[in-house]
Amino acid sequence: MDFSFDDQDTDLAELTRTILADHATPARLAEVEATGDRFDRSLWTELAKAGVLAAALPESVGGSGLDLLAQCAVLVELGRRVAPVPYLPSIVQAASAIAEFGSDAQRAAWAAPAAAGRLVLSAALSEEAGDGPAPTTSATRASASATWRLHGTKVAVPAGPVADLFLVPAETSGGPTVFLVTPQDAGVTVRRQQIVDGDAEGLLELDDVALAEDRVLGSAGEGAPVIDWLTTRGTVGLCALQAGISAESLQMTARYATGRVQFGRPIATFQAVGQRLADCYIDAEAIRLTLWQAAWRVSKNLHAHNEIATAKFWAADGGHRIAHAAVHIHGGVGIDVDYPLHRYFVATKRIEFSLGGATTQLRRIGAALAAEPA
Repeated sequence: MDFSFDDQDTDLAELTRTILADHATPARLAEVEATGDRFDRSLWTELAKAGVLAAALPESVGGSGLDLLAQCAVLVELGRRVAPVPYLPSIVQAASAIAEFGSDAQRAAWAAPAAAGRLVLSAALSEEAGDGPAPTTSATRASASATWRLHGTKVAVPAGPVADLFLVPAETSGGPTVFLVTPQDAGVTVRRQQIVDGDAEGLLELDDVALAEDRVLGSAGEGAPVIDWLTTRGTVGLCALQAGISAESLQMTARYATGRVQFGRPIATFQAVGQRLADCYIDAEAIRLTLWQAAWRVSKNLHAHNEIATAKFWAADGGHRIAHAAVHIHGGVGIDVDYPLHRYFVATKRIEFSLGGATTQLRRIGAALAAEPA
């Protein structure tokens, strides 16, 4: 079996790494975080100019036709630098969904500009009632009218305060439907929600929002595949980010432990510290391997329900252990906000619970196994 990456995916990851080395320094991150939105527009522009944003999107929207594996390769690099850009919601989820399910007009209006970095898109999946099987946000349409009316609230919308378009799942009489909603639509209110890593997500309120038929992504009542696309790629993408974050946290901690001398010797040579680092390495490898297993199966259109849940379990559970071990081994400096490690800790905690934490993933796997014929 060949587990090596395509040259194109490797080149894209290296290009991303080079750009981030110049534009995602700790000093620059501090500047961006001071703005409140944790979105570096200059870095986003550089990634667009280099073709990173468009590379893993279809040619129909100006992309190079690479797949989810290439997107995950980019996300790993973004995770390593905790880069403040919305690549996951804008490109991996929303733009790719519009490219897959949208009309030619929708692709031209939204996906192509997103690929060029001119627009930021997002997917509004989470609700106050939790991530249930069907959205509680609703949409109705009078029999004699072509206008839809949306009502509901979405929470923790990634890049909400800076997004130009939201992909909003809603329940209709004919079944789930995904709508394209802009912040300028009458009845739409976006409120800033600050979360654990200092980023700003959006509380999206929809009060009798009127939308024409051309704002439906795909077909009305047939939004289940679109929602599955958004959720699947969102979950796999979170695992990719966590793989990069955890790997860099471990490397940062190993460097610190080999340089920190106590009682005349590096603390890395103490058995307890060495064992803790070894456990972190095992967790990091589990996060990495389960990520690529899930991403590969999704990229090949293979059934991947359990593989995705397994990858997210390790991203949540293993990421949690690595983050806490890194802080503990660093000691007091590990919680100093002037030291870079704190960004990796809070980023890990954010990903841990996004789209379902470890317990949620185990329940999903258990339910799937219980449903299999004896």
